Amino acid sequence: MVCGVVGIVLGLANNIEHAGPFFIGFFLFLAIGFRKYQILKGYSYSLIIFSAVTLALYYPSNFVVFNGFKLSNLIIPLIQIIMFGMGSSMSIKDFIGVIKSPKGVGIGVMCQITIMPILGLVLANLSGFPPEIAAGLILIGCSPSGLASNVMSYLANANLALSITITTVSTLLAPFLTPLLMQVLAGAFVEIDMMAMMWGIVKMVIFPIGAGLIFNKVFKNKVKWINEIMPLISMFGIAVIIVIITAAGRDSLLSMGLLLILLVFIHNALGYLLGYWAGRIFRLSERDCRTLSFEVGMQNGGLASGIAKEMGKIATLGLAAGVFGPLMNITGSALASYWHRNVPNNKTSSNLE
Repeated sequence: MVCGVVGIVLGLANNIEHAGPFFIGFFLFLAIGFRKYQILKGYSYSLIIFSAVTLALYYPSNFVVFNGFKLSNLIIPLIQIIMFGMGSSMSIKDFIGVIKSPKGVGIGVMCQITIMPILGLVLANLSGFPPEIAAGLILIGCSPSGLASNVMSYLANANLALSITITTVSTLLAPFLTPLLMQVLAGAFVEIDMMAMMWGIVKMVIFPIGAGLIFNKVFKNKVKWINEIMPLISMFGIAVIIVIITAAGRDSLLSMGLLLILLVFIHNALGYLLGYWAGRIFRLSERDCRTLSFEVGMQNGGLASGIAKEMGKIATLGLAAGVFGPLMNITGSALASYWHRNVPNNKTSSNLE
């Protein structure tokens, strides 16, 4: 609280440039304090992200180049590590879920590849942003869901198995669908090389997940520590990616930050809302509707950042993804906490449990 008050006082006194350490400390100490309370514990990671983003905004030069090495080159390897962790936690049994519950999975995937891309296109046209930054809103909409949606589904008493299956299917379809959707929806904003984008996503998604599946098959139950440490590594990797993007796009973020944050929030919130009601329209159970809400509203910002890096446009095309990541963790945690306190009935229309 002291850090927060000092930071605000400095800001009001037109000394906002000196308030950085206090705002960083405010978010960091608040994250530590939240760990003491079960109801607030889920927000601590998001606050750490905000602390890291503030650090990047105040001291961007430290996160752009280090001893002549461009830190943006770390983004793709980090995504590959995260995807490997996803693959190592999966098995062939996870894919059987598609056969067992084609309705829920099919509706979820269709909602994901229609709702968010179209919302991204509408918001990009309304934003008035430079073309490459506006295209970033479409890119985040055309990306698959990520591991965060699975975590939130678990916390919200939703259908975790359905969530994991939708995430898996949409991620494996990403090398084909994301370039196609970007070509159709974002072609007017930025030049899209479909084959190059497809190959980039294959390198970031298919190869690491395949390696993770093989690792799980060969070393199953022999290296259990890998499943315990990979979520932590993934969280750290996502934080590093967001910091690098924030530092790279600092000037653009400061010039249009509030509007970008607002549009990203609208994108995220409408994703939750429309995903949930799509499930209701198709008469899915309450648990499945909650699952669709997270699967549609929470996108893989890390993958979107990697695509922007592959295209050499991390400071513009990747900016929306950098904002979407920490924001969706805050909104997703809030929604999951609300639903956690409102347990759905046990009736389900999906056999995937």
